[in-house]
Amino acid sequence: MASRFPRRRLISCTAFERCRQTRMTRLSHTPNGLAPLPLIHYQNRVTMITSSLARAIALVLILSLTSCGREKRSPAAHALPPAPLVSKAENGQPGGRFVLASPSSPKTFNPLLALDGASDAVIRLLFSSLVHFDQTTQEPGPGLAESWSVAPDQKSWTFKLREGVRWSDGQPLTAEDVAFTWNELMYNPQFNRITYGMFQIGGKNFVVTNVDALTVRIVTPEVYAPFLEFFGSVPILPKHALAYAVKQKAFLGAYSVSTPPGRIVGCGPYRLKEFRPDKFTLLEPNPDFWMTDQQGRRLPYFHELMLAISGGPGTDAILFLNGKCDAYESLRTDRFEQFKEASMGGRFRVVDMGVGAERDFIWFNQNTGTNAAGNPIVVPAKLKWFRNKKFRQAISCGIDRERIVREVYGGRAQAAYGFLSTENPKWNNPNIPRYSFDPARAHALLAEAGIQDRAGDGLMKDAEGNPIEIVLVSNVGNPAREKAAVMIQEDLNKLGINLTYVPLSFEMLRNKVDATFDYECALMGLGGGGVDPATQINVLRSSEELHQW
Repeated sequence: MASRFPRRRLISCTAFERCRQTRMTRLSHTPNGLAPLPLIHYQNRVTMITSSLARAIALVLILSLTSCGREKRSPAAHALPPAPLVSKAENGQPGGRFVLASPSSPKTFNPLLALDGASDAVIRLLFSSLVHFDQTTQEPGPGLAESWSVAPDQKSWTFKLREGVRWSDGQPLTAEDVAFTWNELMYNPQFNRITYGMFQIGGKNFVVTNVDALTVRIVTPEVYAPFLEFFGSVPILPKHALAYAVKQKAFLGAYSVSTPPGRIVGCGPYRLKEFRPDKFTLLEPNPDFWMTDQQGRRLPYFHELMLAISGGPGTDAILFLNGKCDAYESLRTDRFEQFKEASMGGRFRVVDMGVGAERDFIWFNQNTGTNAAGNPIVVPAKLKWFRNKKFRQAISCGIDRERIVREVYGGRAQAAYGFLSTENPKWNNPNIPRYSFDPARAHALLAEAGIQDRAGDGLMKDAEGNPIEIVLVSNVGNPAREKAAVMIQEDLNKLGINLTYVPLSFEMLRNKVDATFDYECALMGLGGGGVDPATQINVLRSSEELHQW
């Protein structure tokens, strides 16, 4: 099973996946102090936990699968590798079909192009990586690579691949595939538009060389602390299946949702059997998967795994409660008690696993550029407010996060005061500066920014007499976020700031945020990423795609 590709995604509705835990960092560590205002870290999600899908905040696990459909599993095409990876999970019973509900169809089966949770949920089952990251110990372990070593200079790494591993079409997986993945794909900015800069130091690529059929050597320009988690977690792709697409400059169309299932070659636990847009994605076991249980039986157990399209946010919960799927991911907090009550019948159980790493936050548009008409993207007077750290601190003090936690999330969330939070005790910094709810402090900070109630009418104006009027945009389809947006509007209006909340479709919102930049303030969410703090680089670095403020 591939480790999660370490990058961040914007969350439109309830997140389809649980992020890895990540380090607490101070807001002041972002360039020029230009930071978003973290609001909420989600808590009490519901999902399946297995040896290969451990990634959620709460658990719903079907206790009996006796009613699941069964069909004959494809025989293994080749013998197991001499040293397969042995799962640490308890032994299970092979057979059956496992059904998950997905709120939407995958957009691609290409790991380099996946930006949405639905695509990622499938891709993680089709491909594997050199290193598997253990979520419990937060330590890297063997994957496609059975071992690795690093030279004393900490810059030259050598990976030994697991002997006898094959692709889902039966072809051997070799060091050439690893070198191809990196030299032809990951380091091609036309193909890798998301994480290209994450694997460079001073503008220089890592040097990736296949020493022999089972040995890969990587030399980094300088010491690279998150090397194992970053480099090791990238899905390896087959040279024999994709080299032609690269040569023909057609890679961006490879492994698309229109590609016949038999032509999507991977090395994960499953392979694609059938895909019907807006209906389902059906997977079957990879007959050459290289992992076993503790009794030496080849994994995975299920004869089929189906991701059924639920038709939108909330409908997946109905499918689960009606027994139409076997697990439910990303339980909204407003449904928690409903699920807990329904679990009393014994068909499933709910386990609270604490705070997760997905979060909602707001930010102000600090773009200093001009639009296509040559006009400033942001009105100069407002840009002056947005780029003033005291102003942003005042806004933070003006928002009652604890009220949002209580009234929107039913207490099943945690107020956030830094870009990351306590979901990762290993890296958490409990001393991060907090700008918590304090209207008096908010007014004092506004005054330091030159903003006051100058006419005694309760309305804030800047030194030039401009009223503080701001439009907040967010996406529809996420009930909790919509409620939070209304509360933020109420809180800031009480400060004398005329904030207007405008809900938009997610597509329209993304267009404003990523293309036209025609907005003032936005409320959105982030998911994905990894344990090491450097996984935030494509959010915090101003040149990266997910750096919005």
